[in-house]
Amino acid sequence: MGAQKVAPTENAGVAMACMGYMLCSSLMLIANKLAVHFFAAPGIVLILQLGLTAVCVKAAGMAKLIVVDDLEWAKVKPYTLVAVAFLSTIYTNIRTLQYANVETFIVFRASTPILVSIADWIFLGRELPGVQSALCLLGLLLGACGYVFTDKNFEVKGYLWVIVWYSVFCFDQIYLKHAADTVKMSSNWGKVYYSNLLACVPLLILAVGNQEVDIISEAPSFSAIIAVGLSCVLGVAMSYFAWLARSLISATYFTVVGNTCKIITIIINRVIWDKHASNTGLGFLLLCLVAAYYYKQAPKRKSIQQEVKMDKLNPKSPV
Repeated sequence: MGAQKVAPTENAGVAMACMGYMLCSSLMLIANKLAVHFFAAPGIVLILQLGLTAVCVKAAGMAKLIVVDDLEWAKVKPYTLVAVAFLSTIYTNIRTLQYANVETFIVFRASTPILVSIADWIFLGRELPGVQSALCLLGLLLGACGYVFTDKNFEVKGYLWVIVWYSVFCFDQIYLKHAADTVKMSSNWGKVYYSNLLACVPLLILAVGNQEVDIISEAPSFSAIIAVGLSCVLGVAMSYFAWLARSLISATYFTVVGNTCKIITIIINRVIWDKHASNTGLGFLLLCLVAAYYYKQAPKRKSIQQEVKMDKLNPKSPV
Protein backbone atom coordinates (compact mmCIF):
# COMPACT_ATOMS: atom_id res chain seq x y z
CA MET A 1 0.00 0.00 0.00
CA GLY A 2 1.37 3.37 -0.89
CA ALA A 3 1.18 6.45 1.29
CA GLN A 4 2.22 10.06 1.31
CA LYS A 5 5.75 10.88 2.48
CA VAL A 6 5.79 11.80 6.13
CA ALA A 7 8.35 12.44 8.87
CA PRO A 8 9.99 9.30 10.34
CA THR A 9 8.35 9.74 13.76
CA GLU A 10 4.91 10.22 12.20
CA ASN A 11 5.56 7.28 9.88
CA ALA A 12 6.35 5.07 12.89
CA GLY A 13 3.15 6.20 14.60
CA VAL A 14 1.09 5.38 11.51
CA ALA A 15 2.75 1.96 11.23
CA MET A 16 2.04 1.15 14.89
CA ALA A 17 -1.58 2.25 14.64
CA CYS A 18 -2.17 0.31 11.40
CA MET A 19 -0.46 -2.87 12.62
CA GLY A 20 -2.41 -2.83 15.88
CA TYR A 21 -5.68 -2.25 14.06
CA MET A 22 -4.95 -4.93 11.45
CA LEU A 23 -4.15 -7.56 14.10
CA CYS A 24 -7.28 -6.80 16.15
CA SER A 25 -9.50 -6.55 13.07
CA SER A 26 -8.35 -9.89 11.63
CA LEU A 27 -9.08 -11.67 14.93
CA MET A 28 -12.24 -9.74 15.82
CA LEU A 29 -14.24 -11.02 12.85
CA ILE A 30 -13.60 -14.64 13.84
CA ALA A 31 -14.27 -13.87 17.52
CA ASN A 32 -17.64 -12.29 16.67
CA LYS A 33 -18.57 -15.21 14.42
CA LEU A 34 -17.81 -17.63 17.25
CA ALA A 35 -19.62 -15.45 19.80
CA VAL A 36 -22.92 -15.36 17.89
CA HIS A 37 -22.53 -19.06 16.98
CA PHE A 38 -22.34 -20.17 20.61
CA PHE A 39 -24.49 -17.36 22.06
CA ALA A 40 -27.30 -16.35 19.68
CA ALA A 41 -27.92 -12.88 21.12
CA PRO A 42 -25.92 -10.36 19.03
CA GLY A 43 -27.31 -7.34 20.85
CA ILE A 44 -26.22 -8.61 24.25
CA VAL A 45 -22.81 -9.62 22.89
CA LEU A 46 -22.29 -6.06 21.69
CA ILE A 47 -23.51 -4.54 24.97
CA LEU A 48 -20.90 -6.63 26.79
CA GLN A 49 -18.18 -5.60 24.32
CA LEU A 50 -18.94 -1.87 24.33
CA GLY A 51 -19.81 -1.68 28.02
CA LEU A 52 -16.62 -3.45 29.09
CA THR A 53 -14.56 -1.16 26.87
CA ALA A 54 -16.16 1.99 28.33
CA VAL A 55 -15.77 0.74 31.94
CA CYS A 56 -12.12 -0.31 31.45
CA VAL A 57 -11.18 2.99 29.84
CA LYS A 58 -12.93 5.08 32.51
CA ALA A 59 -11.41 3.00 35.34
CA ALA A 60 -7.92 3.40 33.88
CA GLY A 61 -8.55 7.14 33.57
CA MET A 62 -9.66 7.41 37.21
CA ALA A 63 -6.55 5.49 38.24
CA LYS A 64 -4.46 8.09 36.32
CA LEU A 65 -3.04 5.39 34.05
CA ILE A 66 -4.36 7.13 30.92
CA VAL A 67 -5.96 10.45 30.04
CA VAL A 68 -9.72 10.19 29.42
CA ASP A 69 -12.00 13.13 28.60
CA ASP A 70 -14.91 13.75 30.99
CA LEU A 71 -18.42 13.80 29.53
CA GLU A 72 -19.14 17.29 28.19
CA TRP A 73 -22.21 18.32 26.21
CA ALA A 74 -20.08 20.11 23.60
CA LYS A 75 -18.44 16.75 22.84
CA VAL A 76 -21.43 14.49 23.54
CA LYS A 77 -23.53 16.29 20.92
CA PRO A 78 -21.35 15.46 17.85
CA TYR A 79 -20.43 12.07 19.26
CA THR A 80 -24.08 11.05 19.53
CA LEU A 81 -24.16 10.60 15.75
CA VAL A 82 -20.75 8.90 15.96
CA ALA A 83 -22.24 6.42 18.43
CA VAL A 84 -25.26 5.78 16.19
CA ALA A 85 -23.07 5.22 13.11
CA PHE A 86 -20.58 3.12 15.09
CA LEU A 87 -23.36 1.02 16.64
CA SER A 88 -25.21 0.56 13.35
CA THR A 89 -22.03 -0.69 11.69
CA ILE A 90 -21.10 -3.27 14.30
CA TYR A 91 -24.70 -4.40 14.83
CA THR A 92 -25.32 -5.03 11.11
CA ASN A 93 -21.84 -6.62 11.00
CA ILE A 94 -22.71 -9.15 13.67
CA ARG A 95 -26.18 -9.82 12.19
CA THR A 96 -24.53 -10.50 8.82
CA LEU A 97 -22.26 -13.06 10.48
CA GLN A 98 -25.34 -14.88 11.81
CA TYR A 99 -26.54 -15.71 8.29
CA ALA A 100 -23.49 -15.50 6.01
CA ASN A 101 -20.01 -17.02 6.16
CA VAL A 102 -16.95 -14.95 7.01
CA GLU A 103 -15.71 -14.75 3.40
CA THR A 104 -19.02 -13.27 2.21
CA PHE A 105 -18.57 -10.44 4.70
CA ILE A 106 -14.91 -9.93 3.79
CA VAL A 107 -15.49 -9.71 0.04
CA PHE A 108 -18.10 -6.99 0.46
CA ARG A 109 -15.88 -5.16 2.91
CA ALA A 110 -13.05 -5.31 0.39
CA SER A 111 -15.15 -3.37 -2.13
CA THR A 112 -16.09 -0.51 0.23
CA PRO A 113 -13.12 1.74 -0.77
CA ILE A 114 -14.90 2.30 -4.10
CA LEU A 115 -17.62 4.41 -2.47
CA VAL A 116 -15.45 5.70 0.39
CA SER A 117 -12.87 7.14 -2.05
CA ILE A 118 -15.62 9.13 -3.80
CA ALA A 119 -16.96 10.36 -0.46
CA ASP A 120 -13.38 11.25 0.55
CA TRP A 121 -13.19 13.48 -2.55
CA ILE A 122 -16.61 15.07 -2.04
CA PHE A 123 -16.58 15.65 1.72
CA LEU A 124 -13.02 15.43 3.09
CA GLY A 125 -10.93 17.30 0.50
CA ARG A 126 -9.01 14.37 -1.01
CA GLU A 127 -8.02 13.97 -4.65
CA LEU A 128 -9.72 11.28 -6.70
CA PRO A 129 -7.71 8.01 -6.94
CA GLY A 130 -4.91 7.89 -9.52
CA VAL A 131 -4.67 5.37 -12.38
CA GLN A 132 -3.15 2.58 -10.27
CA SER A 133 -5.66 3.09 -7.47
CA ALA A 134 -8.57 3.30 -9.94
CA LEU A 135 -7.51 -0.06 -11.42
CA CYS A 136 -7.31 -1.49 -7.90
CA LEU A 137 -10.85 -0.28 -7.18
CA LEU A 138 -12.01 -1.92 -10.41
CA GLY A 139 -10.33 -5.15 -9.27
CA LEU A 140 -12.24 -4.89 -5.99
CA LEU A 141 -15.53 -4.55 -7.86
CA LEU A 142 -14.81 -7.51 -10.18
CA GLY A 143 -13.70 -9.69 -7.27
CA ALA A 144 -16.85 -8.88 -5.28
CA CYS A 145 -19.15 -9.60 -8.24
CA GLY A 146 -17.31 -12.85 -9.07
CA TYR A 147 -17.60 -14.01 -5.48
CA VAL A 148 -21.36 -13.42 -5.33
CA PHE A 149 -21.94 -15.34 -8.58
CA THR A 150 -20.00 -18.38 -7.27
CA ASP A 151 -21.25 -18.38 -3.66
CA LYS A 152 -22.48 -21.92 -2.96
CA ASN A 153 -23.94 -20.82 0.39
CA PHE A 154 -26.01 -17.96 -1.01
CA GLU A 155 -28.74 -16.97 1.45
CA VAL A 156 -31.07 -14.03 0.77
CA LYS A 157 -31.34 -13.02 4.42
CA GLY A 158 -27.57 -12.95 4.76
CA TYR A 159 -27.14 -10.76 1.67
CA LEU A 160 -29.89 -8.39 2.81
CA TRP A 161 -27.94 -7.77 6.01
CA VAL A 162 -24.74 -7.36 3.96
CA ILE A 163 -26.38 -4.63 1.86
CA VAL A 164 -27.62 -2.80 4.97
CA TRP A 165 -24.17 -3.11 6.55
CA TYR A 166 -22.47 -1.88 3.36
CA SER A 167 -24.52 1.33 3.27
CA VAL A 168 -24.03 2.06 6.96
CA PHE A 169 -20.31 1.23 6.87
CA CYS A 170 -19.54 3.70 4.08
CA PHE A 171 -21.25 6.51 6.00
CA ASP A 172 -19.49 5.40 9.19
CA GLN A 173 -16.02 5.60 7.62
CA ILE A 174 -16.53 9.17 6.42
CA TYR A 175 -18.34 10.61 9.44
CA LEU A 176 -16.02 9.04 12.02
CA LYS A 177 -13.01 10.42 10.14
CA HIS A 178 -14.72 13.84 10.16
CA ALA A 179 -15.33 13.56 13.92
CA ALA A 180 -11.73 12.47 14.57
CA ASP A 181 -10.48 15.56 12.73
CA THR A 182 -12.90 18.17 14.10
CA VAL A 183 -13.85 17.19 17.68
CA LYS A 184 -10.84 17.89 19.88
CA MET A 185 -10.16 15.30 22.57
CA SER A 186 -7.43 15.29 25.21
CA SER A 187 -6.33 11.82 24.08
CA ASN A 188 -7.32 8.96 21.80
CA TRP A 189 -8.83 7.18 24.81
CA GLY A 190 -11.45 9.92 25.01
CA LYS A 191 -12.75 8.96 21.56
CA VAL A 192 -12.87 5.31 22.62
CA TYR A 193 -14.78 6.16 25.81
CA TYR A 194 -17.34 8.41 24.14
CA SER A 195 -18.12 6.16 21.17
CA ASN A 196 -18.50 2.98 23.24
CA LEU A 197 -20.44 4.50 26.16
CA LEU A 198 -22.93 6.43 24.03
CA ALA A 199 -23.56 3.40 21.79
CA CYS A 200 -24.64 1.28 24.79
CA VAL A 201 -27.87 3.22 25.36
CA PRO A 202 -29.68 2.54 22.03
CA LEU A 203 -28.18 -0.96 21.94
CA LEU A 204 -29.81 -1.84 25.25
CA ILE A 205 -33.21 -0.76 23.89
CA LEU A 206 -32.59 -2.79 20.72
CA ALA A 207 -31.68 -5.94 22.67
CA VAL A 208 -34.83 -5.69 24.81
CA GLY A 209 -36.97 -5.06 21.71
CA ASN A 210 -35.56 -8.18 20.04
CA GLN A 211 -36.35 -10.22 23.18
CA GLU A 212 -32.72 -11.22 23.57
CA VAL A 213 -33.03 -10.86 27.33
CA ASP A 214 -34.92 -14.17 27.34
CA ILE A 215 -31.83 -15.94 26.02
CA ILE A 216 -29.73 -15.07 29.08
CA SER A 217 -32.28 -16.73 31.37
CA GLU A 218 -30.47 -19.98 30.55
CA ALA A 219 -26.88 -20.43 31.72
CA PRO A 220 -24.48 -19.97 28.76
CA SER A 221 -22.14 -22.80 27.82
CA PHE A 222 -18.42 -22.69 28.59
CA SER A 223 -17.71 -22.23 24.87
CA ALA A 224 -20.07 -19.24 24.78
CA ILE A 225 -18.35 -17.64 27.78
CA ILE A 226 -14.90 -18.06 26.22
CA ALA A 227 -16.00 -16.78 22.79
CA VAL A 228 -17.83 -13.73 24.16
CA GLY A 229 -15.01 -12.99 26.62
CA LEU A 230 -12.42 -13.09 23.84
CA SER A 231 -14.52 -10.76 21.69
CA CYS A 232 -14.79 -8.30 24.60
CA VAL A 233 -11.01 -8.19 25.15
CA LEU A 234 -10.38 -7.70 21.44
CA GLY A 235 -13.07 -5.01 21.40
CA VAL A 236 -11.12 -2.87 23.88
CA ALA A 237 -7.89 -3.12 21.87
CA MET A 238 -9.58 -2.63 18.51
CA SER A 239 -11.43 0.50 19.66
CA TYR A 240 -8.15 2.13 20.65
CA PHE A 241 -6.18 1.26 17.51
CA ALA A 242 -9.11 2.04 15.19
CA TRP A 243 -9.52 5.59 16.52
CA LEU A 244 -5.76 6.12 16.55
CA ALA A 245 -5.46 5.03 12.91
CA ARG A 246 -8.45 7.15 11.85
CA SER A 247 -6.76 10.27 13.21
CA LEU A 248 -3.57 9.59 11.21
CA ILE A 249 -4.74 8.42 7.76
CA SER A 250 -7.54 9.12 5.27
CA ALA A 251 -10.93 7.41 5.45
CA THR A 252 -10.27 5.43 2.25
CA TYR A 253 -6.79 4.34 3.36
CA PHE A 254 -8.19 3.28 6.74
CA THR A 255 -10.78 1.16 4.92
CA VAL A 256 -8.09 -0.45 2.75
CA VAL A 257 -5.91 -1.22 5.79
CA GLY A 258 -8.84 -3.04 7.35
CA ASN A 259 -9.25 -5.09 4.18
CA THR A 260 -5.66 -6.23 3.67
CA CYS A 261 -5.41 -7.96 7.04
CA LYS A 262 -8.32 -10.26 6.26
CA ILE A 263 -6.05 -12.93 4.77
CA ILE A 264 -5.28 -13.89 8.41
CA THR A 265 -9.02 -14.14 9.07
CA ILE A 266 -9.51 -16.43 6.07
CA ILE A 267 -6.73 -18.80 7.17
CA ILE A 268 -8.10 -19.05 10.71
CA ASN A 269 -11.64 -19.54 9.42
CA ARG A 270 -10.62 -22.44 7.16
CA VAL A 271 -8.74 -24.13 9.99
CA ILE A 272 -11.40 -24.02 12.73
CA TRP A 273 -14.53 -25.17 10.82
CA ASP A 274 -16.24 -25.88 7.49
CA LYS A 275 -18.31 -22.67 7.26
CA HIS A 276 -16.27 -21.09 4.48
CA ALA A 277 -16.37 -20.31 0.77
CA SER A 278 -15.50 -22.55 -2.21
CA ASN A 279 -12.03 -22.47 -3.77
CA THR A 280 -13.38 -20.39 -6.69
CA GLY A 281 -14.91 -17.94 -4.24
CA LEU A 282 -11.61 -17.71 -2.38
CA GLY A 283 -9.90 -16.93 -5.69
CA PHE A 284 -12.16 -13.91 -6.22
CA LEU A 285 -11.61 -12.91 -2.60
CA LEU A 286 -7.84 -13.06 -3.14
CA LEU A 287 -8.28 -10.72 -6.13
CA CYS A 288 -10.03 -8.25 -3.81
CA LEU A 289 -7.25 -8.43 -1.23
CA VAL A 290 -4.47 -8.00 -3.82
CA ALA A 291 -6.26 -4.99 -5.30
CA ALA A 292 -6.69 -3.53 -1.81
CA TYR A 293 -2.99 -4.05 -1.06
CA TYR A 294 -1.83 -2.04 -4.09
CA TYR A 295 -4.27 0.81 -3.54
CA LYS A 296 -2.50 4.13 -2.87
CA GLN A 297 -3.92 6.80 -0.59
CA ALA A 298 -5.00 9.89 -2.54
CA PRO A 299 -3.39 13.15 -1.31
CA LYS A 300 -5.38 16.12 -0.08
CA ARG A 301 -6.33 18.62 -2.76
CA LYS A 302 -3.88 21.52 -3.12
CA SER A 303 -6.48 24.05 -2.02
CA ILE A 304 -7.02 22.10 1.22
CA GLN A 305 -3.28 21.81 1.83
CA GLN A 306 -2.87 25.57 1.40
CA GLU A 307 -5.70 26.24 3.88
CA VAL A 308 -4.03 24.00 6.46
CA LYS A 309 -0.68 25.79 5.98
CA MET A 310 -2.35 29.20 6.33
CA ASP A 311 -4.12 28.09 9.52
CA LYS A 312 -0.77 27.03 10.99
CA LEU A 313 0.91 30.29 9.99
CA ASN A 314 -2.00 32.48 11.09
CA PRO A 315 -3.81 30.75 13.96
CA LYS A 316 -7.25 32.16 14.71
CA SER A 317 -7.60 34.23 17.87
CA PRO A 318 -9.81 32.66 20.54
CA VAL A 319 -13.31 34.14 20.63
